[in-house]
Amino acid sequence: MADEQKMNFLLGIFHLLAVSAVCFGSANTETVPLVIWHGMGDSCCNPMSMGSIKNLVEKQVPGIYVRSLEVGGNVAEDTYNGFFMNANKQVTMVCDKIKSDPKLQNGYNSMGFSQGGQFLRAVAQRCPSPPMLNLISIGGQHQGVYGFPRCPGDNITICDYIRRLLNEGAYNSYVQDFLVQAEYWHDPLNEAMYKNYSVFLAEINNENVKNSSYKTNLMKLKNFVMVKFLKDTMVDPRASEWFGFYKPGQGKNLYTLQESPLYKEDWLGLQEMDKQGKLHFLGADGDHLRFTDTWFIQNIVPFLK
Repeated sequence: MADEQKMNFLLGIFHLLAVSAVCFGSANTETVPLVIWHGMGDSCCNPMSMGSIKNLVEKQVPGIYVRSLEVGGNVAEDTYNGFFMNANKQVTMVCDKIKSDPKLQNGYNSMGFSQGGQFLRAVAQRCPSPPMLNLISIGGQHQGVYGFPRCPGDNITICDYIRRLLNEGAYNSYVQDFLVQAEYWHDPLNEAMYKNYSVFLAEINNENVKNSSYKTNLMKLKNFVMVKFLKDTMVDPRASEWFGFYKPGQGKNLYTLQESPLYKEDWLGLQEMDKQGKLHFLGADGDHLRFTDTWFIQNIVPFLK
């Protein structure tokens, strides 16, 4: 082959490679951004929790944009609001933050820790634009809690106060308006009261008036991942982390998601999502939010790539 022919041949190859890069490169190499929402008593930027998770994800998925949500004007407000800012107001605030972030406009994955799990599910149901692609709930309480056994960190005094409020009147309108944990308190001995007065959880679970957009929007997810901590001593019942709960009228025997009216009547589209293979039930052999980097890399990171 003459030198001129070789040069034309090589130029042709380079041209094909360039076209391929333009047509296919961004789809194959561009990372999907990640939004993180912390749990009760935590904050967006704690180096021992969300900061550590953010660093781990960035190491495992090079080039990824990670937004750890700060609900408030600073870390102190963020922590306080996890106890005392109405969950619906928090979700609205987060929807606005996501909508105004230019790096999230083409879609994003989300990962919620503890109560951040059900809060991000509310975001998926209420705020479909920009689109949430994968929802990862790590220890989230999707059917609520019926107990407040202990509290993380240095918030023992706050937790004692919350415990008294919940015991005295979780469904009191005043308590429901400002106490976050009351808004996903689910008393199986008073199912009617829960459905009538829960201002957050019963509403996003379509317990009463069925909001068809909640079902439509949630079903747009590619994957809904739920992590249950198999030795959880904080969440009661731990079955709530997989959308299970106590059977009505007592606090001992449990039902699974698949046995619930929510699933059987498909109030949120979870039955259809299950049939499509979109639901993933993962177990972590530890207490609440206790997992190793190795477990996280093996089980969670694949949903972020």
